[in-house]
Amino acid sequence: MDDVAAHFIDHNQTTIHLAVALLLGAIIGLERGWGARHQTPGARVAGIRTFALVGLLGGLAAVLAEAITPWAFPVLLFSVVAMSLVGYSERLEHIRDFSITSMVGMVLTFCFGAVAVAVDPVIATAAAVITAIILDNKEGIHGWVFRLKAHELDAALKLLLISVVVLPLLPNEKMGPGGVLNPREIWWMVVLIASISFVGYFAIRVAGTGRGILFTGLFAGLSSSTALTLHFARQSAANPQLSPQFATGILIACGTMFPRILVYCFVINRELLPSLVWPVLTMTALLYGPALLIWRRNAHLLEVSQPPLSQNPLDLTSALLFGVLLTAILLLGVFLEDWLGDTGIYVLAATSGIADVDAITLSLTRMSVNGLALDVAVVGIVLASATNNLVKSGMAWAIGNRHTGLMVGAPMLLSLFAGLAVAWLQ
Repeated sequence: MDDVAAHFIDHNQTTIHLAVALLLGAIIGLERGWGARHQTPGARVAGIRTFALVGLLGGLAAVLAEAITPWAFPVLLFSVVAMSLVGYSERLEHIRDFSITSMVGMVLTFCFGAVAVAVDPVIATAAAVITAIILDNKEGIHGWVFRLKAHELDAALKLLLISVVVLPLLPNEKMGPGGVLNPREIWWMVVLIASISFVGYFAIRVAGTGRGILFTGLFAGLSSSTALTLHFARQSAANPQLSPQFATGILIACGTMFPRILVYCFVINRELLPSLVWPVLTMTALLYGPALLIWRRNAHLLEVSQPPLSQNPLDLTSALLFGVLLTAILLLGVFLEDWLGDTGIYVLAATSGIADVDAITLSLTRMSVNGLALDVAVVGIVLASATNNLVKSGMAWAIGNRHTGLMVGAPMLLSLFAGLAVAWLQ
């Protein structure tokens, strides 16, 4: 009796999976048929009915491959390819369209049907829906490729190179004094920094400045708050009447640096978050608050340009230099901690923050995993961040004008002391 019930269940499940295969073919066929809905009957090679049947055929091929012979699947797949080649070749005689997208879609539909029966209908459904979306967004995808610049494509490929090619090849073991150096972990942090800058670059590239200075400053803080500070400082020197607007952009970009720190800590050492979150949020609020106040008082003069985006959003030379800097800070941190204790870490944080806040933040976060006291790491990160922002205030004052320097410098100082106070009290 149990064998009969199991046999019935198996047959019932196969029937359901075949129905899914048919439905997946109909989904892709609906998209293909919609695009050719104005053509006369018989003018198109395949529509909703053909794709639905191809999906069902893929499911039946999987059933036959298991029940009769493994050759059933490749033979039927070859048959589908041959029929599509004949159909599209005949169509090419009348319509000079060399696209093979629909042919590839038909082969994929056959495979989705087989996957729905033999592997997992959920995987097949997800793949079919994504395929239909890609097929339906031809103009959008082609437009995006057309707008993509050569150096941006180069940057995307380099990001893939350093993440999915180089990273897995590096040894995942502790090296150096105290085992502080792990090549894969160091390079992984390089990839993290590069990815955040890459996302920030394209956020501005895609959306532009149509949303105003707030949007520009926010996403410039993800790619390079220093670049935006220099750009806006120069513009404030040339256009003193727009100093409040440029100060707003600088404060927002510098404030965005602090949430990035929380992201680093969340990824590398979540134990650091409870101690770091309040100093970081305090410093962020004390930069965003004055920025929004200045923005509201000068909302009628918010048309400013964004930093030029002609530079490569991902430079491998810069990535390598960042890796070297990160390694040097990790080694120097171990040396100064042994020599001067906590004071050495604070000195390292303050001096490193002058040039770059990401390297020292990642270094201290990593060191907190290997034994550095959490409170020392928190104070060091806050000190480095505040020092970095003070340097940008100096840029605004020296390169821009006095008015911009005052509007940027006062919130920066307040943010520095408040952040250090909160970190120290914790």
